Amino acid sequence: MVFNTVSVGTVVTPTVIETYLSHYLNRKPLRQKPTAHISYHEGLQLIRRFLQNAAYHTVEEIQAFTSQWVPTPRWVKVEEVTIPQKAIDDAAEALITQLGYKGIDRVGGSKWWQWRRDGTNLKAEWIEMRADHEKRKHSKEHCKRIMIYIHGGAYFFGSVDEHRYQIQRHARKLGARVLARVAGDASLDFIPPHGFFARPSAGWPPPNADDMEEIALHAVEKIVGEQMPRKSSQHERQVATDEAIQGFSVDKDPDHLHPEDNVANPAGSKGAGRRPGNTIPTADHDLSIMLDGNLVTIKDQIQMYATNQLISHPLVSPALQPSLGGLPPLLVLTGGGEVLRDEQIYVAHKAANPTRYPPGESYMNDHPETESILSKWKPTDVQLQVWDDLCHVAPTLSFTRPAKFMYRSIAQFGAWALAKAQQTDIDIMDDDDVSVISSGSDTDTDRSSDVRKPKQQESVMKNGVAQGQAVPTEQVGKAGDPLPAFKNHMIRQRVDRHGNIYPLGAPASLPALQLSPNEIGVIKPGPVRKWMEAKKGWDSKFAKEKRKVQRKRIEEMAKGFQGFGDDEVPPPSALAGRRGLGMEKEAKIKRSWGMSLWSVWGSSHDQKT
Repeated sequence: MVFNTVSVGTVVTPTVIETYLSHYLNRKPLRQKPTAHISYHEGLQLIRRFLQNAAYHTVEEIQAFTSQWVPTPRWVKVEEVTIPQKAIDDAAEALITQLGYKGIDRVGGSKWWQWRRDGTNLKAEWIEMRADHEKRKHSKEHCKRIMIYIHGGAYFFGSVDEHRYQIQRHARKLGARVLARVAGDASLDFIPPHGFFARPSAGWPPPNADDMEEIALHAVEKIVGEQMPRKSSQHERQVATDEAIQGFSVDKDPDHLHPEDNVANPAGSKGAGRRPGNTIPTADHDLSIMLDGNLVTIKDQIQMYATNQLISHPLVSPALQPSLGGLPPLLVLTGGGEVLRDEQIYVAHKAANPTRYPPGESYMNDHPETESILSKWKPTDVQLQVWDDLCHVAPTLSFTRPAKFMYRSIAQFGAWALAKAQQTDIDIMDDDDVSVISSGSDTDTDRSSDVRKPKQQESVMKNGVAQGQAVPTEQVGKAGDPLPAFKNHMIRQRVDRHGNIYPLGAPASLPALQLSPNEIGVIKPGPVRKWMEAKKGWDSKFAKEKRKVQRKRIEEMAKGFQGFGDDEVPPPSALAGRRGLGMEKEAKIKRSWGMSLWSVWGSSHDQKT
């Protein structure tokens, strides 16, 4: 099936209707949850169904759909600019310096990720409220409020057009200009982390080492015109074929393991038990882990945004940075119901107390300079907010009541940070009198006040997050309101769906903070089992298409690719590594009626305000 507005609408419409009916027919389980709001319930289920449907399409189809043009509201001013090449070169030099020799070798070179298609430029948009622009133009003043909006995954899934309805909300709340990069060929040419699986294509899944060996062998045969030696027995050939399809191998006789294979937990590691296998991603071996007495070796790339060898790199995973001290003040917002909640809680505490959360021994041994880095930088001031039961990136659902409180909190922190940096007061219009944030009740029909008196909590834990006291201390503020005092470089808060703020439970009560440093960045049995089970079904479903993609790769390799030099080894998923001699130009961007309607829905609050 094609992937366009009509096909997507056909898939999600039944979900919207079903959610609407079930919301009112079965409301009791939704009490005290964000899904008590019909708009949040509808939006959440719609996005889930969209992502489920997207997985049955190729990465290229998803990219094309989510990077379509969306009109800009007349009350928003957008100015497109081209990033100067000198700025790009300076950024590349800074990144090369940060990576160092080891990092460059691990990434696969210093040139391939700077490549861009011929005739394309790196563009960005300045986004602001038209009224703010006219006011500044009339007064002939420069804007002192600048926000840089960065989207994870370099917009391989999504675009500024898709996110502009969110960006303009930040601009309105702060009275700021926002700079956002436009989608297109990305410098860091990885595919984003929006799911493990998609219909096979040239972009995903990339071939693993065994696949590459077989592809190269077939390519040589096409060039020389004769067959090369193969595995010696039919059984070995069948085993190799099965492993190539499923992307992992299972060794049922792991007695050959040596003590040094236990790289995850060095001898004497406090709080860590023995876990045989190569459970820490590095460049010199495949990932492996013991499951039910069998050694499972993972060969296929797991995450879409980086190779298995790079997912433990500190620039990919901030939890593995030597230190997160010395940074500007941070606001960390995480949903209490999202998968990445614990990682964000850990990163927030690591920034505020770097010496309490150092890297594991294995990392420290590979990077002896870490000890001096830990003591070099002072702790970072961090405001951490854990929002009860909310999903990942809840501001995406900007039209929902819980998300509106999130935007308000972001604006409060942003205004405080600007005032602190510029040592001045930030005069920002109070739009609460005209804001429609209070127009939603549990069903988004009650026009009563948004301030709700919370009930006493029956449990001290909620989604694994300690609740602290049951009585709220305050409400989410707005731009211009002062922040509470930092205590030990942190403001630790739990926020409910009505914007009521409670103290977050003590660090000792949060499971994410009880892990040994040697367990951070180490693959665990649970997620690996889920990945293996899903991958078996997915690869079986698309086995024919995967073989078809492999045959196409063989033909392309036989024709030859354009390289970047002997020391440049782009990862298999990178477009830079698959440059043919006559690459097709980027397709012309068309208007997306579906995303236009979503943008109108998301912008309705700003328009009314």
